[in-house]
Amino acid sequence: MPSPKPFTVDIPQSKIDILKQKLSLAEFPDQLEGAAWELGCPLDEIKRLVVTWKQWDWRQAEKTLNEHPHFHTDIEVDGFGGLDIHFVHQRSEVTGAIPLLFLHGWPGSFIEVLKILPLLAQHDGSSPAFHVVAPSLPNFGFSQGVSKRGFALAQYAETCHKLMLQLGYNDYVTQGGDWGFWITRSIGMLYPHSCKASHLNMIYSKAPSYSHNPLLALQHSITPYSERDKKELERTEWFRKEGRGYNVLQSTKPQTVTYALQDSPVALLAWIYEKLHDWSDAYPWTDDEILTWISIYQFSRAGPGAAHRIYYEVMHTAADKANDQGEGLTYENLLGHTRSVKLGLTYNPVELEMMPKTWGRTLGDVVHEAENERGGHFYAHEYPDLLVRDVRAMFGKGGGAYGLIVGKDGYESRS
Repeated sequence: MPSPKPFTVDIPQSKIDILKQKLSLAEFPDQLEGAAWELGCPLDEIKRLVVTWKQWDWRQAEKTLNEHPHFHTDIEVDGFGGLDIHFVHQRSEVTGAIPLLFLHGWPGSFIEVLKILPLLAQHDGSSPAFHVVAPSLPNFGFSQGVSKRGFALAQYAETCHKLMLQLGYNDYVTQGGDWGFWITRSIGMLYPHSCKASHLNMIYSKAPSYSHNPLLALQHSITPYSERDKKELERTEWFRKEGRGYNVLQSTKPQTVTYALQDSPVALLAWIYEKLHDWSDAYPWTDDEILTWISIYQFSRAGPGAAHRIYYEVMHTAADKANDQGEGLTYENLLGHTRSVKLGLTYNPVELEMMPKTWGRTLGDVVHEAENERGGHFYAHEYPDLLVRDVRAMFGKGGGAYGLIVGKDGYESRS
């Protein structure tokens, strides 16, 4: 079995030089009078960021990123051969720490885990300790790209599961949002013997039915929507009408947009920055945060136009893997009841799509729920303290997922 090796973020100077040259040659479009964020990124904002990016010091960002423990290793994926996978791995000093697999989505990356690492590293005995593993998904960040069709949810789940096994974590828990939600659900379906629990901060679910969830269906039918429910439904309606254009394009013609993202850093900046703005809860993004986030895509190993292929492949790949019950990895099944994986659900007011809590409870054995007054799609980055609060409450003493992994309850003596 391959052994993980230390990894250092070190982008060739030639790539940095080409980026700055392309930025200096950028030509900008015009903009309709009175246009603002409803049409996409405002022209003045993109021009300002391009000027800043030309002068910005990637090497300083590299230095900050390299303060964290990076590794890479080869993972053999059935039908796709070996893939070199980059990951952040922070081990706790507590011998009984809980192995936690953190899964990002698009347009995120491993960068989303970095703020919670120092918080989860604290081990004063009052809260559970965690070993945290945060991979760059294949095609994302500094992981190898995939060159064959059909790399979908089963393969992302297999990659992440095998990474945990290679690290010696035969039993573990997961945390995810965005594509991390779907991959986490896939891991729970395919590998429930290893994945003991999942905390989710983006919740897709179906309305409870009398045939499958009679008590929840009754509760949902007799409980009127609260004012919060109504606001969340308005947000969901807005997203479905005004915010899903990227999803349709990336799910149907991903190669077309790849040319723009691969060749033009300005296109990449606008494509992702719009999401950072629209999907967060009035988060005060600094230029340094924005440019670090975008530059990870710009300098990604598979190229800035590779990550969004996940949308097409998941939509167009048959469910070729099934769990022990013969259930394939279809959206329908992933929104069903997970039999043995305990769940924690966090509801944020500025998520992309939001469903009532009675819907979320159809996903499985929900042992922890949190409903925040603030928070958006990039929960771990926007409010790391709240996410850490959630996982500590879920897995700590008195929590619904306490003590699930034998010998790793988070409280044993330090090594």
